[in-house]
Amino acid sequence: MSTLNLGILAHVDAGKTSLTERLLFAAGVIDEVGRVDDGSTQTDSLALERQRGITIKSAVVSFVLDDVTVNLIDTPGHPDFIAEVERVLCALDGAVLVISAVEGVQAQTRVLMRTLQRLRIPTLIFVNKIDRDGARYEGVLKDIAAKLTPSIIAMGSADDLGTRSGRFTAYGSTDPVFTAGLVELLADHDDAFLAAYVADESAVSYSHLRRELAAQTSRCVVHPVYFGSAITGAGMDPLISGLTELLPASDGGADGPASGTVFKVERGPAGEKIAYVRMFAGTLRTRDRLHFGDDRKGKVTRISVFEHGAATSRSSVAAGQIAKLWGLAEVRIGDDVGSSSAASDPTSKATSEPTPEATETAVGRRSANGGGYFSPPTLESVVSASRPADKGVLHAALTELAEQDPLINLRQDDIRQEIHVSLYGEVQKEVIQATLAGDYGVDVTFRETTTICIERPVGTGAAAEFMGQETNPFRATVGLRVEPAPVGTGVEFRLGIELGSLPFSFLRAVEETVRETLLQGIHGWQVTDCTVTITHSGYTPPPPYGWSKASSSAGDFRRLTPLVLMSALQQAGTQVFEPMHHFRLEFPADALGSILPNLARMRAAPHSPSTRGSASVLEGEIPAAQVHELQQRLPALTRGEGVLECAFDRYEPVRGPVPARPRTDHNPLNRKEYLQNIGR
Repeated sequence: MSTLNLGILAHVDAGKTSLTERLLFAAGVIDEVGRVDDGSTQTDSLALERQRGITIKSAVVSFVLDDVTVNLIDTPGHPDFIAEVERVLCALDGAVLVISAVEGVQAQTRVLMRTLQRLRIPTLIFVNKIDRDGARYEGVLKDIAAKLTPSIIAMGSADDLGTRSGRFTAYGSTDPVFTAGLVELLADHDDAFLAAYVADESAVSYSHLRRELAAQTSRCVVHPVYFGSAITGAGMDPLISGLTELLPASDGGADGPASGTVFKVERGPAGEKIAYVRMFAGTLRTRDRLHFGDDRKGKVTRISVFEHGAATSRSSVAAGQIAKLWGLAEVRIGDDVGSSSAASDPTSKATSEPTPEATETAVGRRSANGGGYFSPPTLESVVSASRPADKGVLHAALTELAEQDPLINLRQDDIRQEIHVSLYGEVQKEVIQATLAGDYGVDVTFRETTTICIERPVGTGAAAEFMGQETNPFRATVGLRVEPAPVGTGVEFRLGIELGSLPFSFLRAVEETVRETLLQGIHGWQVTDCTVTITHSGYTPPPPYGWSKASSSAGDFRRLTPLVLMSALQQAGTQVFEPMHHFRLEFPADALGSILPNLARMRAAPHSPSTRGSASVLEGEIPAAQVHELQQRLPALTRGEGVLECAFDRYEPVRGPVPARPRTDHNPLNRKEYLQNIGR
């Protein structure tokens, strides 16, 4: 039986979780459709999710449709939890992008669709809530074509929109307008199909059209659109047929070397790590020893495979499946895993590294945007334990949460005894606060949220420190050159010395320290989009019979590198950039006069407004630091009728005074202070 690993993605409140419930009901996994408002859904299992009526953590459920095992992953829609969506993408064979028939394409919808297209994940579009008052058909289709992609085809007609009797009727071979539109769409993306159709129209049957539609959907060049209602069940049968017919199921190779990707990590009741793994090739068995990440190892002690609604204990997991693995204490999200030995089965095939073919999809998707698909958090706040005695527990709890969410960055300020947490928004802050109280028994307070800026070099700088110089107390020679790099490339470390002239452990110490030091630039912000080249090196080798106190050590290179790097960076100079969000604001037309002055005060750059009847729409850019204030002031400015959508757009140079962030390291910008703190 083939397997389809399916993601359900949407802007918040479009109805993802309700659609998941309806699909489970249609497959016979549940006897009654749960409701988000009642807190009775299968995938929103956290108390916070049931309380708030939103998805916070991704959840996996499994069911069978027409001889295809579907592993369905319900993801959060709220932008504060976009990191949960990011880590799921490498596990998917296909996706359903859910759009509300009332609200249409929203800010998060655009972000998600761009990402799905960039990663070439086959995607069906489901327009939900046709039973809601204000539901649209033609208007939403135009919205999708204009804002998401013109390569769409409506798979049926919708009638009685805005009523409980709203329905969706699938098109078939007897609908000439549909078949003509399908031919035109498919011909636009395949010259061979166009040539065959031009040569002999009668030779291209309706079944041929459907096969070509499936092929082009699998190649992510076209996107079929379905309408329906997850609440009433309208349109479910056509959508289910589309899932099995148009999205590519995975058969995998169960006999090859085992390889997979970890897309989620959680903690069990006893605090043990549980890794969610999508298998791309081979078979993993209990007691198999795995290699994962940067040469970490572990032995699988237990396996649960998702099938027929829930995770079921099994002795193995094969290609195409999703499983929960126990026993991998050092595993992290994003790790590629591969079987290194199978202690329980000496006849099983094994390898020390995953094969390139097996991990191509996952690795390719992860590297499509420098290791991330969405923007990083742009906000941060200091979190403190309400009771001083809970400081240690708080640090351990936050470390554990950051382990489960790689985009929760923690900055420990030992000088001020503070912990900084990076955030996507205020809702995420509230959820972290509630999680710490409910799961760890730690009451915390947050300071006011501040914006995370970045630094980029504006020129080239170089510096070097040589062994034997009076000013260099370390047994190491390090020379570094810092240069600007294209936006979005991150930090690249290059060799400007002869390969082999420096022991690998020393070279690795330099590179790791370069990346760590660049977390705090001249103004205290993380430095990115630069190339750092090691230009000079030197060390004292150990005597023939082993290491001595006069020998160089990796520690010498780790201590010296920050001084050299920051000296080169000061010579290059940096510019501070702040995050900007694109906003779309819908409001009563007569409120424009009060909105514009407020936007100007918040340093927003609005475009020309458009008016539709009594409503106006205004789009533009606003600093991330001002988004929360705009959200708070909007109800008063628009009599409670304003609707705001915001999403990260880009970084812009800071205008006016340059903001600085207090340092949390030993400050290599001040040589005397640094050496006093570091010592030899």
